[in-house]
Amino acid sequence: MAVTKRVRIYTEEDVANHKSAKSCWITCRGKVYDVTGFVPDHPGGDDLILAYAGMDVENIMKDGDSHDHSDSAYDMLEEYVIGRLGTEATVVRDDWEAPDDFHPEDTNSAEDFEKTQFLDLRTPLLSQMWQANFSKSYYLQQVHQPRHLQESARLFAYDILEVCTRTVWYVVPLVWLPITANLFLRSMLQFNGPIPTFLSNPLLPLSLTSTVTLDAFAKTLPCFFLGNFIWTILEYGMHRFLFHIDEFLPDHSAFLTLHFLLHGIHHYMPMDRLRLVMPPILFGILQAPFTRLAYILFPTPVANGIISGSFTFYILYDCMHYALHHTQLPAYLRHMKKYHLAHHYKNFELGFGVTSKIWDYVFKTVLPV
Repeated sequence: MAVTKRVRIYTEEDVANHKSAKSCWITCRGKVYDVTGFVPDHPGGDDLILAYAGMDVENIMKDGDSHDHSDSAYDMLEEYVIGRLGTEATVVRDDWEAPDDFHPEDTNSAEDFEKTQFLDLRTPLLSQMWQANFSKSYYLQQVHQPRHLQESARLFAYDILEVCTRTVWYVVPLVWLPITANLFLRSMLQFNGPIPTFLSNPLLPLSLTSTVTLDAFAKTLPCFFLGNFIWTILEYGMHRFLFHIDEFLPDHSAFLTLHFLLHGIHHYMPMDRLRLVMPPILFGILQAPFTRLAYILFPTPVANGIISGSFTFYILYDCMHYALHHTQLPAYLRHMKKYHLAHHYKNFELGFGVTSKIWDYVFKTVLPV
């Protein structure tokens, strides 16, 4: 069944938000009806129908003591149908606990789609998101209920695009460690004096490492540590206020698709080995405004030291994120693994720290595990 032919899917929360004479929705037998235009013409008076605005009316419509509605009444109701209620999923729950050998069962893609009519894991997901027939509320309800496959689900139909969305974990240090080391060396050399720009001579610091002084190192090191600290704030802030911008997300397929690409797909398929670290292109885009801001606020040697410190902790973050999902770990990391998995399977509105809980404590978003 083509995505575009499916009726729009709503949640009970969507319906409950329409409970006035200006916007009156009801549900009956799993369907959603906008009866705003019928309210003034209701034979039993508008008060009776408004008493059940935003609610299910199946029982009251067949209640003999109140008024058992005729078949023609149900036929008339069909003129106002606007969609149907979606099926709730129950993977995430408050009493969930992560075992040390956590290995979730694979999702039956056909059964899942038949039940929820959300996304068909057997076909490319991006086009389905773009043509979304579900409300924002239903999207958020479903995307935070994890699914699991042996192989990565496809985002794109074309292989050349699909390969750009899959990243093995070791690509992160391979790409970003040389850049980080270059920035750290540049910071030390720039504390000694001017050097050519990166674009004019990218490898210059390697040929000048012997000229680095202890004084320059001592000046760069505090900048590096400041960058470490700044990353911990960025890690928490982006996770909570960018990736989980659920409340302020517009109810439009374009914004839902963007949310899905940025972070929704990770909550939808949290154990996907090839989508646990950021593709270099995506991190390149996300880091650009922050590094630009660093060069505006600080002298170039200081900025390079801060950026190298932030990039170092980013590499640690992404590699640790992969390990939290798929690796046996020592004591502290084992606890953080349970903490992070609880963010996926217990309460996605708490527990935003990945490398540590420090900002969860500060902003009171600690997730009990």
